[in-house]
Amino acid sequence: MKKVEAIVRHFKLEDVKNALNEHDIHGMTVTEVRGFGRQKGHTERYRGAEYAVEFVPKAKIEIVCKDASLQMVVDTILHTAQTGEIGDGKIFVSDLQNAIRIRTGETGEDAL
Repeated sequence: MKKVEAIVRHFKLEDVKNALNEHDIHGMTVTEVRGFGRQKGHTERYRGAEYAVEFVPKAKIEIVCKDASLQMVVDTILHTAQTGEIGDGKIFVSDLQNAIRIRTGETGEDAL
């Protein structure tokens, strides 16, 4: 099993969710996060005063999938979330040792 964590722009979240649903990936966790990378924030104006926004708001999507589905999940997120501009986000993939469904006690891929 693999855990895929993707940091994407807020306005791309719904597109990514719909694209994954089309490929029968229905389980995901979404968190609103703030951070920066190469984009290094931006400046905004409020009531005539300029200020720096160092931590840019993004959406973090977490998906646990079978090894066989990994490339499809990564490709779907990559193609759906990409705008070609700095700040599109990142995808992280890690191995997952186990998953346990609390209601039934099922483990491993059966718990997905």
